[in-house]
Amino acid sequence: MSGAIFRDPWGIPHLRADDARELARLQGLVTARDRGWQIEVERHRAQGASASFLGAGELSWDVLVRRARVADTARRCLARLEEHDPETADWIRAYVTGVNEGLDGHDAPEFARAGILPGRWEPWTPLAVWLSTHLLFAGFPAKLWRDHAAARLGADAVGLFATDGPGTSGSNGWLVAGERTVTGQAVVAGDPHRFIEDPGVYQQIRLSCPEFDVVGLAVPGVPGIAHFGHTGTVAWAITNAMADYQDLYRERLRRTGAGIEALGPDGVWRRAARHTETVEVAGEEPVEVEVVETDRGPVVIGGPEGLDGGVPEPGEPPLAVALRYPPRVTGDLGFGALLPLLRARRVADVDRAADLWAEPVNVVLAADTEGGTLHRVAGRVPVRSAANRLRLVPAWEPGHEWRGWHEPPRAGLDDGVAVMANQRGPAAPLGVEFAPPHRAGRIAALLARRHRWSAADMAAIHTDTHLASAAPLLDHLAALDARDLTGPASALRERLLAWDRHMDAGSTDAAAFAALRGAVVRRLAAEPALAAAAAPPPYPEVFRPWLALVPRIGFALEHVLSAEDLFGVDRPAVVRAALEEAAAPPAGAWGDTHRLAPWRALPSEEPQEEPGLSGDHDCVLCTSAVPGVTDLAARGPAARYVWDLARREDSRWVVPHGASGRPGSPHHRDQQSLWLAGDLAPVVTDWAQLTKETDV
Repeated sequence: MSGAIFRDPWGIPHLRADDARELARLQGLVTARDRGWQIEVERHRAQGASASFLGAGELSWDVLVRRARVADTARRCLARLEEHDPETADWIRAYVTGVNEGLDGHDAPEFARAGILPGRWEPWTPLAVWLSTHLLFAGFPAKLWRDHAAARLGADAVGLFATDGPGTSGSNGWLVAGERTVTGQAVVAGDPHRFIEDPGVYQQIRLSCPEFDVVGLAVPGVPGIAHFGHTGTVAWAITNAMADYQDLYRERLRRTGAGIEALGPDGVWRRAARHTETVEVAGEEPVEVEVVETDRGPVVIGGPEGLDGGVPEPGEPPLAVALRYPPRVTGDLGFGALLPLLRARRVADVDRAADLWAEPVNVVLAADTEGGTLHRVAGRVPVRSAANRLRLVPAWEPGHEWRGWHEPPRAGLDDGVAVMANQRGPAAPLGVEFAPPHRAGRIAALLARRHRWSAADMAAIHTDTHLASAAPLLDHLAALDARDLTGPASALRERLLAWDRHMDAGSTDAAAFAALRGAVVRRLAAEPALAAAAAPPPYPEVFRPWLALVPRIGFALEHVLSAEDLFGVDRPAVVRAALEEAAAPPAGAWGDTHRLAPWRALPSEEPQEEPGLSGDHDCVLCTSAVPGVTDLAARGPAARYVWDLARREDSRWVVPHGASGRPGSPHHRDQQSLWLAGDLAPVVTDWAQLTKETDV
């Protein structure tokens, strides 16, 4: 067996090997060399051990991972692969072998700063990394919010906040069929929206062996190319389908001499699995965690005695909440799809691979050089009662069991175009809350402006900054009587009513709108009718982003402003007061405050001012501020891609920062200027243009 590592001018690895297994080892090796610190952080997070070197701030996450049985579920999923798909299991083992080779003697400076050494990966570790990365991806804590909002504000309040919340992730994606392109071959383009991390959450890579030759975006720590890839004859991409596939059950638990029992829907108390684990915390005493699992699933909140620091409602038993999620139930994470995706030659191959997908649930777009297209949902969503999908359900009552799986929906193209942006599309029957339709509608409108498109044209869509969700607030401004306003407020009102509604970094009008929006959100949250929901229940800290009132109002502001009634709140008065507040201080440009705020496991040794950004939460250029809280953008395009089916070498891509995760590397930040400008780097596929780094 032999292989080689090549690099293109951007430092992106192009790997060539004799077979798929050796290629997997090579992928693990180069990932460990390029992203060693990053994947070791992810390994610790997947095992609930990140607080051991990152400190108490990570404790709540580590406890959740332990209680949710992430590592044990990964072991189960690998065992199932070994039984039913030994080729994939062996391929994963080869990847892990490469990771361990690459980590041996790794000298990334972060290890010394954190006071740790690289550890050893187990064959199940990539599955655990995938699970932990997507544990909160479907947003099951939104069910905690709905319960909280209903209890504090009444059942009618739940619909007011029905929009994608601060903890979710999404994407844009679109497919333009050959009939609508200048080459006669399809183009697939888009950008996944995630928390922007440093290093980035996607790794540009090429995997080549006699069986396949694929370029795409890999998840560091996971073999293959799951989400975005181009084999030369077929290309695919995904977005979050916003499906609801995780359930929360209220459990009645009691301690007995033999352990813990849970009350089932048949009225019978049954023994729950129980053990304790120790979470190490840097600089503090270790924490003992009781891990309990009922017939529904692992208990992730509370226990037999209820919440820490919580007081049960009168007449209610102590609160314990179990999480039921598909891989824990089935032992299948969907990794059986990864090799078939790499081997895909046509849309039909991608379609068959998507049938094997489990989690997370995605909308898939694909196109091939024979004119085939695909637009479908992939993943496993349980069939169960409507109540399960909305809120916590009582485990001791019948009617909340899972009854098989939904058939993944499919859709077609509309005038040669398909758009996916987390809106209510083909996945609508599978979800509860979806992203507002603004990004999808804007992409479709932009594509409709011309009949023929090229791959080179797509960057203009990636970077569109029109904010359609501004309309309800601007409508309220238009309805105000200027005679009731001070001079500065009246002048600001006129400016904003004439504004082009583009959230450009250099726009002072965009900054003024954001200031007004933030003031409106904060004032609404302070209204007595809504303030009852301001104090979150004493759930673990990891769930707090879903339970904070101000972000909930901020992301649902257009619904809150346009609802028929808002518990008697005088919204015109709120907008008027906010307008006066926003008009008082001088406003700069949007990019002055709307700056990138990437997540780093360790603070940068050389703090630098992060760049200002264009875009906003509901723009196609989705750089998410949190209205009412901060203009900083922790989320945004974690990559951009354009897959050209006419000539793969005419495809384009970019990631924030660069291909290397090593500080000091020339490729650590060399794509940042492209990413900020909305430009894309070429996908280099000619081996003659690559530089051989080493034979391995």
